[in-house]
Parts: sequence; structure tokens; C-alpha cells
Amino acid sequence: MNDAFELIVLGCSGGPFDRNLSGYLLSRRNDLACVALDAGSLLSGLEMAEASHHLDSFPIFDSKYKPPIELMRHHLKAYLISHAHLDHIAGLVINSQIDTPKTIAGIDPTIDNLRDHIFNGRIWPNYGDEGIEPQLAKYHYHRLPLHQPCPLAETSFTVEAFLLSHPRGYPSTAFLLENRGEYVLYFGDTSSDSLEIEKHIERIWSRVAPLHRSGKLRGILLESSFPREEADQAIYGHLDTKLTLRELHHLASFTEDNLEGLKVVITHRKLGLKKGVDAHEKIAHELQASSDLDCSFIFPKQGDRITL
Repeated sequence: MNDAFELIVLGCSGGPFDRNLSGYLLSRRNDLACVALDAGSLLSGLEMAEASHHLDSFPIFDSKYKPPIELMRHHLKAYLISHAHLDHIAGLVINSQIDTPKTIAGIDPTIDNLRDHIFNGRIWPNYGDEGIEPQLAKYHYHRLPLHQPCPLAETSFTVEAFLLSHPRGYPSTAFLLENRGEYVLYFGDTSSDSLEIEKHIERIWSRVAPLHRSGKLRGILLESSFPREEADQAIYGHLDTKLTLRELHHLASFTEDNLEGLKVVITHRKLGLKKGVDAHEKIAHELQASSDLDCSFIFPKQGDRITL
């Protein structure tokens, strides 16, 4: 099966260091229109991708702008924001002053938080088309309904939004993106269904299981923020390695225990603070050593180019 999508890793960590925060550029292969899946890091990640020659497929080198800036300004067409926590929007906000007009898409609570608490003329100028005057209207807010595929402006993608809890009812989002009958599923930060009253992830697994069985689901981006020894951090609305595997097993229960060929990109691995401990490597080891699933784990690094 040929790869259908390309993913540029703008940032893959959940902090606490601010140089590498959640953000990914998704495009159809051979299509120059990109969608940002969150934007905690933006230009910093594009600069790392350029240094690794992962932007070479974009015809941007005759521009008057540096390649990362040209890509952001003219090839990045829309932002999909899962929730308005700073580690998912910092790059969008800081780089907005040099951006070009485009869409910010998200569910109502996410758009409300961006409008009222970020682009509000106090924290940052109001670059949106709602809220306090003056509205500079660089960004059009696209309020996504739940469970309904919607075209994403200026792209060939449709997106279907699903509610997540992060934590205890704080609204985060998963996005199911479709392009030419093939799909990628992106999770924002999420608590585990096993810790929540509302089983939001189960609804998502039920939706995408038929897509996997038919070979149309090309990849999942799912968090694993902590190794097992930090399982107490799950109360803040995240998955540790044990909970990540539990959720993937739940998906497998919808697919006759078969996840063969499914690529799972592990996101939001938090960097450790202790000397001599590489938390990223520990998370990767625990997932690979403990998994009896047939899926293929991918552990991205900032600036990577991944095909799905």
C-alpha cells in the first residue's frame, strides 16, 4: 500500500521545555496545501525540518522569504486546534504577526477560549474575526460541529470533530481528517475512558474501526505523556504508557483484535526533569516492550518527516 499522507513534526513534546511543543503539518502527498494539527511550535519546528532537508519537496526556494516562513505564509492553509492550552497554541500566537489570512478551526469552547483569552486585545492583538474591537480579521474562526464531516477551507480535507475530556470535563478534541477516501486520526490531549464518566474515546474507536478494517485509516496520532512510574499524573487529563496501551486494546476489540498495518504516532511525550533519565526513550521502551498489538509505533522527533 502506498503512503497517502506526509507529516512534518513541528513539535512532539508536551513540555515543560518550550522549544518543542505539540504541532504537526499534515498534507496529502504531492499536494502543497498543509493543515496544522495544533501549533504549540511552528516556525521553530519548520526551521528544524528545513535543516534536515524535509522541506525540499515544497517549491518555495525562489521566494523572497526564508523557506520556513514561505511555507507557513503560503502553503499552510488552516489550523486545527484541539484545545487552547498554551503548549498547543504558543507558536500560532507568537507567529501570527507575520502570518497570512487563514482559518482557525475548532469546536466552540476552543474558539471561545482563543477569542476571549488570547486574541482579546490584551494578551495579544485580536487577529480573529470575532470578539473585541478592533477585529483585525486575519483569522477566520470556523466553529466545527461534533460528529459531522466538514470541508476545511482552501484544502482538499474534510474534518470530523470528536469531544475529549482533558481533564474532568475540560473540552479537548480529536479530529478525523479525510482526503480522497483515506483518513488520519489526530488526538489532542485526552484522559482515558477508564477514568471518565463519559466514554468519548470509545465513540471514536467505534467510528474508525471500520476504516481500519477496510484499509482506509492510514494512521493515528495519540499521546503517551508519561512512563508508568508517573501514572499519578494521569489525573491531569493525560495518558501514561499503560493507559495508551489500554485504549489501543480497546480499539482492537472493535477490529477482531487486529491492528495489523496501523501506524500509531506517539505524541506529547513529556521531557523528564531528573538527571540521567531520558523520559522520551523510557516511554518508547515501555510501549514497545509491553505491547502485544500488531500496530507499528512511531516515535517522532522535532523536524521529522513521516509518511502515512
